[in-house]
Amino acid sequence: MTNGISYLQTMTGKPKLRLFDLTMIVVGLVIGMGIFRTSSDAANAAITPSVFFIAWFAGGLIALCGALTYAEIGSRFPVTGGYYKVFAECYHPSIAFSINCIILISNAASMSGVALVGSEYISQVIFKTEVSDTTRAFIAMIPIVIFYGVNLLGLRMSSMAQNVLMIIKIGMLLLLISSLFFVTGDVNASTVVREFTTMDYIKSFGIALIAVSFTYGGYQQTINFGEEIDKPRKTIPRGIFIGILIIIGLYLAVSYAYYNAIGFENLKTSRGIASIVVEKMFGSTGRTVASVLLFIAVLAYVNVLLLSNPRVMYAMSLDGILPRAFQKREVKKDVLTVSLTVFAVMGIIVLFFAKKFDQILGFTIFLDSIGMATSAATIFILRKRTRHLDGTGIYKMKLYPLLPLVFIAAYIFVGTSIAFNTPDLALIGTGVFTAFLLIYFLVMNTKKNSHVSSE
Repeated sequence: MTNGISYLQTMTGKPKLRLFDLTMIVVGLVIGMGIFRTSSDAANAAITPSVFFIAWFAGGLIALCGALTYAEIGSRFPVTGGYYKVFAECYHPSIAFSINCIILISNAASMSGVALVGSEYISQVIFKTEVSDTTRAFIAMIPIVIFYGVNLLGLRMSSMAQNVLMIIKIGMLLLLISSLFFVTGDVNASTVVREFTTMDYIKSFGIALIAVSFTYGGYQQTINFGEEIDKPRKTIPRGIFIGILIIIGLYLAVSYAYYNAIGFENLKTSRGIASIVVEKMFGSTGRTVASVLLFIAVLAYVNVLLLSNPRVMYAMSLDGILPRAFQKREVKKDVLTVSLTVFAVMGIIVLFFAKKFDQILGFTIFLDSIGMATSAATIFILRKRTRHLDGTGIYKMKLYPLLPLVFIAAYIFVGTSIAFNTPDLALIGTGVFTAFLLIYFLVMNTKKNSHVSSE
């Protein structure tokens, strides 16, 4: 048993993931802190409760299409860190460099967004009155700074932090769902009835899907497990299907618990929604305890991101995608000082410019839309290049090319929705991507001229 995952030992001595293992990995990768905040954003975007719940269900189906697509990519391209290396395998180096860089920025923005969720909860405990967005942003910087310092000291808390995070998350989810049996809500009385056009529904659904996409993210990491799964042709689709079904069920149940306890119209503008539900069950003391627990969970999540992403930057540096400086390591403490510092600074910069969660959400998902659509599209390239692997036991999805096309189309739709709803965020995201393209060609041109002059 390693970090809660059991392995099946094969005749060759190499451990293999079984159905239960893969299912739990999918659930663990997807369920983060978003569900304790994004239901409010999805409700705010949804013009009716039906759009709200359809968005959550559709997000799950899109996640299923994506997870099965990434599972085959991982099976055909089974390398460590495959999610970022697949770009270099299938695209021009400039595209690979730019996309991998914006994925890192997206991860830093996700860390900032989750820290901001935690600040919303803990600020309710610290302050008796409503605080400004700037104050919440400064509170959100605290866990980033704290765990930056912790990681500089060389302490390795990822396993413990992840266990604490999972216990709190699962406990809170079950507690919120149980409120359906103890909290009597009047969901119909809080819903404003109006008439809408077809375009209103489409626009509302697209914006709601932005928040939902953030909450369902994480399954793309299944790309790293292709060669480590026992009987992949059967285990991968079953594990992913069961895992996504569990997640859809949990997310729908929790969202309905919010809807039942808070009411649809109030859900649109409420902050700290999980604490509000707990307060209706256990009073003000329960709300305080829930707020503190969720802030602790945020601390653990920030710590995990500060541990993992600098290692990705280190690997990218080894591959020549990032400068050699990112390989700098404090040997005695095993700390990637430059990579860690840059990633932490990126997270703080995001908070400095975007003090509201919905701004970070839109920026993050726009960058993710680029990364998800382009990474999923590599399946078309890999299928042609690895035809010799067909029939060798690798996982090969059914309903190809429908599943990857649905997934890619969904993220194009989400990215387009962000562009129409918040063009400034889309413009910044596009500008960041373009800037990295220019940086790549500038660096390559400098290297070329330097090489020519040396001759």
